[in-house]
Amino acid sequence: MIYSAADVPVWAAAAIAFFLLFGALLALIGAIGFLRLPTFYERIHAPTLSTSWGTGGIMTASILFFSIAGGRLVAHEILIGIFITVTTPVTFMLLARAALHRDRVENHPDVPTRAELVVSTIQDRASDEKGA
Repeated sequence: MIYSAADVPVWAAAAIAFFLLFGALLALIGAIGFLRLPTFYERIHAPTLSTSWGTGGIMTASILFFSIAGGRLVAHEILIGIFITVTTPVTFMLLARAALHRDRVENHPDVPTRAELVVSTIQDRASDEKGA
């Protein structure tokens, strides 16, 4: 039997509302943290947590509503949650590493980067082998 939104039991509506508000509140906290925190490295932390946990709350509410309204388990949202849980931290980690690299190069242009050190080491070894 398929229910409409008006036919969802009160206990389920309360749980759905709780998870929706919880997820929305976490997303709001992440957005405020992104705007208010002073440095890039501090700003990158707030959206990471709010994306994972906020999406989890909204996803849980969606699973509850459509499972109850449809009369069967609807768990397609779990794939979305897995994708976000895997990709968000990796993306923010790469952004932080790129910013750290940029900061090191801008603040200390005379200090060689790791790639420059690797290239110079390879060149040194090649020249040592030719000379030997």
